Amino acid sequence: MTTTAPGQGDRHDVARRLLHSSETLSYDPAAEVDWETPLDTSHHGASPEWSTLYGTSYWEEMTPEQQRELTRQEAASVASTGIWFEMILQQLMLRDFYAKDPTDPNFQWALTEIADECRHSIMFARGAAKLGAPAYRPSRVVVELGRLFKTVAFGESAYAAILVAEEVLDVMQRDWMRDERVVPFIRTINNIHVVEESRHMKFAREETRARLAGSGRLRRRLDALAVAITAYFIVTSMVNKQVYANAGLDRERALREAKANEHHKAMLRSSCSGLMEFLSSAGLLTKPAMWFYQRANLI
Repeated sequence: MTTTAPGQGDRHDVARRLLHSSETLSYDPAAEVDWETPLDTSHHGASPEWSTLYGTSYWEEMTPEQQRELTRQEAASVASTGIWFEMILQQLMLRDFYAKDPTDPNFQWALTEIADECRHSIMFARGAAKLGAPAYRPSRVVVELGRLFKTVAFGESAYAAILVAEEVLDVMQRDWMRDERVVPFIRTINNIHVVEESRHMKFAREETRARLAGSGRLRRRLDALAVAITAYFIVTSMVNKQVYANAGLDRERALREAKANEHHKAMLRSSCSGLMEFLSSAGLLTKPAMWFYQRANLI
């Protein structure tokens, strides 16, 4: 007789629902996004309120053209950081489901999510190129830390870290996709990502809860710290320092004002309120972890 582990039936049900949703509501970016129309420079690349300089004295001194160019460079940087983490995510999931039962709906959903992420990465890459941006990458140190994380992370720490990256992007992209000031093809990209990532976040939440079930206090504290450190490096890498020079700005002044920008910090904190509630309910919001979230302006 076949037995089902406690909670396994619920996880299978969630995976089946996600698979059905993917079958009925998924997009092909190659067909859905307008790649042919030349870039309209009268539009922003992201909602101005999400710019790292919005609300600063430097922003007020910039011409509308400079403001739009900055948001385009920042949007491209966010997309490039997204590609970097999506590649980590894909490797984590492939390693997690390696040699497991392919008839399991969770296995099939994992492959579906990986396929989604492959399309998203190509979509982000084409979008960044159309915005006229270079290939932004995290610093060498962060790239190597990411290499280490994707090699050693497992279980709840891997899925909670995936959730952090997806949640932070989700809130800002929901704003961008509705904002008519944003160039239309970027709005389409954001809409595709928001719709499809909502399924990924559901799966990450379920997997985090399931993997934490029965874990001891020490393990949870270690998990909480690992996830917080990962979140810190993801968020602080989203906007590359070179975006300011590439937008024609004084890089050093822009960095100083962005670092002190309370408006942007407040936007990040508000975007993560739901995430922090989830982490707290899962026992992953310890005092050491909170230090890193505060440093990243997520709490």
